[in-house]
Amino acid sequence: MKRCTIIGKTNVGKTLFLINFAEYIGAKSLDIDFINTNNKKVSKTYSLEKAVSCLVNTNPHKTRCVQSVIVNIPVGKGKKKICLVDTAGFIDGIHKDVEIRKAISQTLEIIRDSDIILHIIDASTIYNDDLPSSMGEVDYQISQFAQLKRGYAILANKMDKSEAKKGLIKIKEEFPGNLILPVSALYKKGFKEVKTFVAHNI
Repeated sequence: MKRCTIIGKTNVGKTLFLINFAEYIGAKSLDIDFINTNNKKVSKTYSLEKAVSCLVNTNPHKTRCVQSVIVNIPVGKGKKKICLVDTAGFIDGIHKDVEIRKAISQTLEIIRDSDIILHIIDASTIYNDDLPSSMGEVDYQISQFAQLKRGYAILANKMDKSEAKKGLIKIKEEFPGNLILPVSALYKKGFKEVKTFVAHNI
């Protein structure tokens, strides 16, 4: 089974993207495996609404471990199983919280074993350096590392916000030669193109 990992800075919309994308490709509920930094696994089943209310938060680093869900994605006339993986958000520099540092290290290990990498950048905060979700040095580092894999794409998220249009232009300027897909995780916009990309790389 192929693994599709969702990465990016904290607060860019990774968890909401995973939940809403899973719904978009047909999931009615989510059986989520939580794997902590000691590799202990806990599994929980959520309705889609419950997953959003429990797992999505505007506070930085709500996600502190790997969260994965297996879903069926339409491919041609059939379907294939794929593991969607949500990860702890990166930051520029070193976080003072040891647990968050461990979670970020865990994310790096997951990236190495991933077949598809969806790198989410918040297009609406490109020009606001004060926010934790604003594009930073770590995004360039992620891109340099992840683009070595064939299944790498940048998702310019939060395109539902007015500031995102200028942000998308900047992302395209900063990451030439990479596939960049504008999306809104909140409103499920751009998901058709993401589904096509993921299906093509399975």
